[in-house]
Amino acid sequence: MPPPNDGPPDLDEILRKLQQKIAGLFGARPRAPGSPAGGPQMPGMGAAVGGGIVFIVLLIVAIWLASGFYIVEEGRRGVVLRLGRFLEVTMPGPRWHIPYPIESVEVVNVSGVRTVEVGYRGNAKNKQPQEALMLTDDENIVDVQFAIQYTLKSPEDFLFNNRNPEDNVLQAAETSIREVVGKSKMDFVLNQGRSEVASRVKVLMQQILDRYKTGINITTVNLQNVQAPEQVQASFEDVVRAGQDRERFKNEGQAYANDVIPKAKGVAARLIEEANGYKQSIVSTAQGDASRFRQVLAEYEKAPQVTRERIYLDTMQQIMGSTSKVIVDQKGGQNLLYLPLNEIMRMTGQVTVEPRASAAETPAAPAPEPIPSRRDSLRSRDREAAR
Repeated sequence: MPPPNDGPPDLDEILRKLQQKIAGLFGARPRAPGSPAGGPQMPGMGAAVGGGIVFIVLLIVAIWLASGFYIVEEGRRGVVLRLGRFLEVTMPGPRWHIPYPIESVEVVNVSGVRTVEVGYRGNAKNKQPQEALMLTDDENIVDVQFAIQYTLKSPEDFLFNNRNPEDNVLQAAETSIREVVGKSKMDFVLNQGRSEVASRVKVLMQQILDRYKTGINITTVNLQNVQAPEQVQASFEDVVRAGQDRERFKNEGQAYANDVIPKAKGVAARLIEEANGYKQSIVSTAQGDASRFRQVLAEYEKAPQVTRERIYLDTMQQIMGSTSKVIVDQKGGQNLLYLPLNEIMRMTGQVTVEPRASAAETPAAPAPEPIPSRRDSLRSRDREAAR
């Protein structure tokens, strides 16, 4: 039977067995059992053990130095820390640093877009009232839900000046949106001022984050939903529809004005041109009459009697030419009425002309009797007085 195990294992025995195994790895023959520890050993055993230890140490050092190689991918930056203190920022590519624990590297993604949601989580139905409800300048409550997208512009500031970056962005967003909404009217926030509110929130957030050197760059502020509280949502929807109807009526009125005004301007321009033409015609006629009058006046000054007679004859010709009745002054002092029957019958429609009758077949109208002029009547009176 084996002897009972009355105590702990012998440490000397364990060390001896371990030494024998190491010596066997380097080609040394193991010591015979029962030989004393300080007895004679095989020649070259000590040098082999020493060379093996040096090799192991060099291998460990090589592995330790090789652990300092690292690769920084595109869109990322490497932040090198020496004994926990910032040393440098490395660009993309293969790099090397003194291995741990002397130096360490934190690789930071500076091109990735991070998103923080304010007023909701995941979708619009999952509201966060403590973040979304805020007071406007006219003492009304609005429900604002928006998302913030940001990137990193300083890896050093991002690592050393932020304990929780998302919380910092969330708090800056709440502070900015409450300040902007608190200085705006409710109608402005709900309707036409959304884009302006988003731009002002972005500027104010960036100023706050830069003040605390967070290394964060705000890229986009998207207003997902801006509405009145649910209790008065129906009334505000009516207001929004009324505003839309107003804009539609304004657009229709503007379209009608764009259609009518050019036409009216065209008519006005035409009337102005016609008036200018009429003006020029009247002025030219008046100038011609004045010129003719001056010419007649010059002739009248040369021969008054002849000019007067000529004017009288021209006037009578103009008057008689526009009437169908002719009065002839005879010697006996009686008036002879000349009635052109063909003109009268044509006026009453009693004369019918055959459609195939040509101008050559139509009988010529009888020539009217010569009308004695006033000069002839005066001459005849002078002759009778002479007799």
